[in-house]
Amino acid sequence: MSLTHPTDSVHPLDVPGSDPRVIAEEAASVIAERTGVSSHDIALTLGSGWGQAAESIGELVSEFPASVVPGFSKPALAGHTGMIRSIRLESGAHALIIGSRTHFYEGHGVRRVVHSVRTAAAAGAKIMILTNGAGGLNPDWAPGTPVLIRDHINLTAASPLEGATFVDLTDLYSPRLRDAVKGLESLDEGVYVQFRGPHYETPAEVKMAGIIGGDIVGMSTALEAIAAREAGMEILGLSLITNPAAGISPTPLNHEEVIAAGRDAQTRLADLLARIVKEIA
Repeated sequence: MSLTHPTDSVHPLDVPGSDPRVIAEEAASVIAERTGVSSHDIALTLGSGWGQAAESIGELVSEFPASVVPGFSKPALAGHTGMIRSIRLESGAHALIIGSRTHFYEGHGVRRVVHSVRTAAAAGAKIMILTNGAGGLNPDWAPGTPVLIRDHINLTAASPLEGATFVDLTDLYSPRLRDAVKGLESLDEGVYVQFRGPHYETPAEVKMAGIIGGDIVGMSTALEAIAAREAGMEILGLSLITNPAAGISPTPLNHEEVIAAGRDAQTRLADLLARIVKEIA
């Protein structure tokens, strides 16, 4: 029996010669049409544990499945809502909430991983907030602890930049935005290490991450941050420590633990994210 599906259409980002920025612009046009908002000021990608925070940010203007927008697919991971929301803030600014994240380990290529970020930029967003659930190397970080991302180490051996595109990544995670957050709440900072996944890291890999300067390990964010910088956005990164990384804790890792940590911390995360957005939007 054939494993192919003749009725399946080719994903627009996989078409040879296609321009991912043009497809992002098409996606932004659909978002503007569906929301009635011509331009969004700030965008947030809500990773594992952060999904409920959208409800506390402001007034819901519009909500729809991300899969109806060009270039987006249904999320493959539990804990991701698969919805796009437009939120009106108290200031009158608009936030674009992206609850659909394509992870690199899904095997769809880097273009799809960063499509949401490029779409946010095409929709007008000048600030990109990237959140995730991750493992912590610091034993003082209990599950449910939010940590600011100060920098990252990309261990995926991939980049969202194509051709001779040279982008400076100094201060990739905005010092201005991090200072603004620390003015609201005292949060630790750390260096995020993106592994390819989907398997969790071995204790030896976690030890290596610490030796090369890492504090947080996960399977997202770094590639998205690079694409956001290329698009000219200012970036804020936040990790929810959902579990001690492998070798830090004697118990095995599992995704249910990630979901549970996010669920237990959702009230605090919602309040924190709402205050952050109000401060920096």
